[in-house]
Amino acid sequence: MMTTFGQYLQDYGPVAIILWAGFEGESAAIAGGVLAHRGVMPLWAAWLATAFGAFLADEMFFQIGRRFRDRPFVARARHRPAFAKAMAFIERYPTAYIIVFRFLYGLRTVSPIALGLTHVPFRRFASLNAFAALIWSAIFTTIGYLFGPTVDRMLDALAPYKNQILIALPIPGTCFLIWKLWQWHRRRRAIERSIEAEA
Repeated sequence: MMTTFGQYLQDYGPVAIILWAGFEGESAAIAGGVLAHRGVMPLWAAWLATAFGAFLADEMFFQIGRRFRDRPFVARARHRPAFAKAMAFIERYPTAYIIVFRFLYGLRTVSPIALGLTHVPFRRFASLNAFAALIWSAIFTTIGYLFGPTVDRMLDALAPYKNQILIALPIPGTCFLIWKLWQWHRRRRAIERSIEAEA
């Protein structure tokens, strides 16, 4: 029988949290805190795994911005409205921005790419990024740990309706996916037209 995502997290513990934190951020940190509450892993392990995953992802995006600035992926990121907002903050408060960008909605992915395009030294970014990742992870894993009992009570209450939920969930999920793909397609076409107009 195929293991569920929750079982996967329990089986692989910190490794799964590291991989998840690089893409999902807060949800991974909170999930790590919930697993720590359940005794699957120590709270300190969830904290460090989440921080390490987020740190690695940001380092990767920073290097993409620095080494592949002329590639289409970076060009598309530069044409997003959030990118201009990130650059404005970086120009005025570079050190503070490296510490707080992961807390700013909509700027999490584009910020390390934008920082890679600036003159911020790699070592400075890495040290501040590590510090910020540890603080961010501590906050959200603690939230997951403290609210772990509430999550467990909700899951227990929903257990009798598991079959109905599994049948109903794909419907809004599919609609949401179609909507996101349509948005992504429109945004990509707008960026491509903008790049063509500048060429």
